[in-house]
Amino acid sequence: MGRGRVQLKRIENPVHRQVTFCKRRAGLLKKAKELSVLCDAEIGLVIFSAHGKLYELATKGTMQELIERYSKYTGGPQLPDEPTVEPMDAIKEIGMLKQEIEVLQKGLRYMFAGGCEYTSLDELLVLEKHLEIWINQIRSTKVDIMFQEIQMLRSKIGENMNNTDFTNTLHPLTIADNIF
Repeated sequence: MGRGRVQLKRIENPVHRQVTFCKRRAGLLKKAKELSVLCDAEIGLVIFSAHGKLYELATKGTMQELIERYSKYTGGPQLPDEPTVEPMDAIKEIGMLKQEIEVLQKGLRYMFAGGCEYTSLDELLVLEKHLEIWINQIRSTKVDIMFQEIQMLRSKIGENMNNTDFTNTLHPLTIADNIF
């Protein structure tokens, strides 16, 4: 049984979108590795998720070496040996991380103290938003694991079907001719 054609448009359900992203990302990385092995190709692949998470693959060497080689080939600007970080960006990021840690700590205190501590409405809304994000990530991971298990079971069933000889076996819903 073949699959139907997938309509290429944005998936509206965020959980389904995340699941599709994870599955297709894994498939894309696998195909890139296979192409590299089969054809002795040097492949570099960079993927940024909707949440800003980086996924990369460099089949030979490092991504840095591959990007430098690409820059030389195209005549583009050369990358510096050491990546430079803007001080303001680092300060912003540190501030954001401190806020994130504070929200997480307040959330933990709220959950383990049974909500006894005073928490403002804004803090509860932020905590609720984070919980929803975490739930979506957990559900996505759970769906991925379930999908992998289903695929594994299907392949085992296929193997068992191929290894079983059905020519001389009676099926439980059939009646042998010599009974009547």
